[in-house]
Amino acid sequence: MKTFGEISLNFDRRRKPLSSMQRASMKGEYPYYGAAKIIDYINDYLFEGEYLLVAEDGSVITNNRNPVLQLVDGKFWPNNHTHVIQGKMPVSTIFIYLFMSQVDISGYITGAAQPKITQANLNRIPVIVPSGNLLNQFNDIVQDIVNQQKLLQTKNSNLRRTRDLLLPKLISGEIDVEGLEIEGAEA
Repeated sequence: MKTFGEISLNFDRRRKPLSSMQRASMKGEYPYYGAAKIIDYINDYLFEGEYLLVAEDGSVITNNRNPVLQLVDGKFWPNNHTHVIQGKMPVSTIFIYLFMSQVDISGYITGAAQPKITQANLNRIPVIVPSGNLLNQFNDIVQDIVNQQKLLQTKNSNLRRTRDLLLPKLISGEIDVEGLEIEGAEA
């Protein structure tokens, strides 16, 4: 048994919140994360790599009493309503994500009007940590699954972008589909 604080690295000190006016002048390709989801896209980033975002205040707990989590990978900017976490080797970030997705955090939340999970309370959560050898085996197996998931998410994102570009042109008649042969479609 260890505590969350013993197996994780916290990067909250590097967060820099941006107002909606600031974000409006910084429109771009990098996600700007709030406590529970992406709330904007901007032209700069603070972090690059795989991180676990744990909602700090506001929407911090699910209906199942688990923490609101976001596993992110790439370049991004988090606001100050989400804890920014990585695993401390040999504990991987994905291990922490999967473990925390099953933890009842209701006893660690403070604040009646605005639910909050402080860094100190987050760090107190007990975590069952397997041996280093078992952790390495777990990481090897899970990394393949995570890579496949990332690939599928990228493909879905590209398909959505293509749809959003083509659909208005199809509806307006800018692109004529009459006479096009579509592979696999019967005439």
